[in-house]
Amino acid sequence: MINLAAFISIALIVGLFAFLFRILEPLPISEAHDPRQIWRRRLRIVVAVLLLVILLSGIWATLIEPNRLIVRHESLQLENWPNELSGLRIAVIGDIHTGGPFIDDNKLTRIVELTNQQKPDLIVLLGDYMSPNSWHSHRVEPEVTAAHMQALHAPLGVFAILGNHDWWYNGERVRRAFDDRGIKVLENEAVEIKFGGKSLWLVGLSDLWTRPQHISETLATIPAGAPTIALTHNPDLFPRLPTTVPLLLAAHTHGGQVNIPLLGTPIVPSGFGSKYTAGHVFENGHHMFVTTGIGTSILPVRFRVTPEIVILTIHS
Repeated sequence: MINLAAFISIALIVGLFAFLFRILEPLPISEAHDPRQIWRRRLRIVVAVLLLVILLSGIWATLIEPNRLIVRHESLQLENWPNELSGLRIAVIGDIHTGGPFIDDNKLTRIVELTNQQKPDLIVLLGDYMSPNSWHSHRVEPEVTAAHMQALHAPLGVFAILGNHDWWYNGERVRRAFDDRGIKVLENEAVEIKFGGKSLWLVGLSDLWTRPQHISETLATIPAGAPTIALTHNPDLFPRLPTTVPLLLAAHTHGGQVNIPLLGTPIVPSGFGSKYTAGHVFENGHHMFVTTGIGTSILPVRFRVTPEIVILTIHS
């Protein structure tokens, strides 16, 4: 299907260039000074250029950008963050959507290789490993994705949470697939890890759209005042998170998938509009970071929202 689309796209580009070159040829002498013929020619040029820009943008959005994968390095400075935990490097991976366009075994291998090359201290997987059966994606069982992610390595471990697509499929099976391969799935759970001789608590909260979130009960299992980083799939949970949690990591939005110059991101799956689309958010005295993720959903396009693995460095 992708090869056919590429062939058709190339044919259309060649045709548009041929048309553009033809209308750029000098007008016959008999028409060279005819205002009507001159304006008709200019109109054809504008239309041809416009169609070419639209076509090239469409090719980029469907065949090129969704197949890219970059490593983005970000830093956050947290107030009252212990000096012993300063410099913590977290690899943040979200919305893999295995079975979607360009998300196959080779891409899963590439995700693992790129992440391991960065040598992060901690790796977190922020949900939505599944894709539905649709005209542009197909279901790949969670054991396949989990088997690939098993090759991720970090001194402090690899932890995961589940997203709405995972629960729409079978959340218990997805969880079991990752747990069985040594990747701990946190579902309203907290775990203690140590970095630089200091304890750090990692909290995984359930998906906002599909599960109940036991925020108070989960945080109550953590010693008062302990350094904490929370994980959730959907960033819309952020306003409900107590400010005692200095940082929340989230995914889900895909960065809107399409970012149009001057217009921004027309569609973001959030009740807060574009407020939590992507990147660093500081609100009510604490922080959130939202990754644009790797895969696509609903429509198989990305435009000016490149699939990413984020290496987030935390400073005191």
